[in-house]
Amino acid sequence: MATLLYILGGLVLLILIMALLAPKTYNVSRSIEIGKPKPEVFKYLLSLKKMDEWSPWAKKDPNMKKTFTGNDGEVGCISHWIGNKDVGEGEQEIKKIMQGERIESELRFLKPWKSTSDCYLDVDEVSKGSTKVTWGFSGKNKFPMSIMMLFMSMDKMVGKDFEEGLATLKSILEK
Repeated sequence: MATLLYILGGLVLLILIMALLAPKTYNVSRSIEIGKPKPEVFKYLLSLKKMDEWSPWAKKDPNMKKTFTGNDGEVGCISHWIGNKDVGEGEQEIKKIMQGERIESELRFLKPWKSTSDCYLDVDEVSKGSTKVTWGFSGKNKFPMSIMMLFMSMDKMVGKDFEEGLATLKSILEK
């Protein structure tokens, strides 16, 4: 019986130590240069409906059910999706627009697990007719997910999706 208590105590201590060491936040971003003027790129990025044209997750489930509320491209617009196991269920809401510079959204994942992340698109003029787009998201790792992040990398999990999406965005805008 004493051995069992030592084992349980050791497991509890191990979990506590792992929880203390685990990353509490994440931040993933990728950038690409697009051969189009900044105002044109920004105007395109404002639309949540157009995001389906370049989003890697739209490709993962072409039969995803989408609904939109509010005015597309304005603060308060919400895109809600229900998809397969690769995309789950959730919604994205435009929270803030810094005209010509940045679009901030909140991503609320509902299935397969609940979480909330902040998402952003930054637009910077590189030169006349060339624009740098940075797509990123950040959030907090809550227990017990934080412990899992000791063995997984959010950057590795979604970084390639961001790269794929930005490459598709570039090809659409540079047509």
